[in-house]
Amino acid sequence: MSKTNKKTPGRPRSAKSHQAILKATLELLGEVGFESMSIEAISTRAGVGKTTIYRRYNSKEELVADAIESIRQDVVIPNTGNLWSDIDQLIENAAQITSTPLGRQTVAMIINSASSNSQFAQIYWTKYLLPRRKAFAVVIERAKTRKEIQTDIDSDLVFDSMSGIMLYTLIFPPKTESWTDYVRRALHLLFKGIAATNQRLQK
Repeated sequence: MSKTNKKTPGRPRSAKSHQAILKATLELLGEVGFESMSIEAISTRAGVGKTTIYRRYNSKEELVADAIESIRQDVVIPNTGNLWSDIDQLIENAAQITSTPLGRQTVAMIINSASSNSQFAQIYWTKYLLPRRKAFAVVIERAKTRKEIQTDIDSDLVFDSMSGIMLYTLIFPPKTESWTDYVRRALHLLFKGIAATNQRLQK
């Protein structure tokens, strides 16, 4: 009687190994930068084989994007029933993330890595920024439904403008007011400018 050959299940992916890979990636990213960092160096630092890394990631860019995102908090899109209350919550959440040393380091790593490598920039945009941008559009669409803002306001432009303001003030903090007050005031000015432009165009 012949024995039935059973396929041996593959070795399960270790959560511990995965965390070691992400930790090693972040450490090397801070020490040597994106361009000088290699998969081999990451595998050595993490104590895993390169094949273990390549089973999870197709490229260094994808690994770095995932490592950076692993230390960021998910942004919860609020639904308070009022546009400015929603935006205030988003500003406060961003302040809590970026006001810590780890938060500022994370933002710096994103900017540095995206500036030096277009492939990383594209991967990070597609996997992480674009979903956040689409989620923020829900806040704007709700405000349009409540007739708080004009129906032709571009949610993507508002999101990009808000992100730009936040990044700028992280690098050059305001001197006469808090970070949150500055960002809030800048966004009020943005919406006011959009409304004024629409009024002129309708005349």
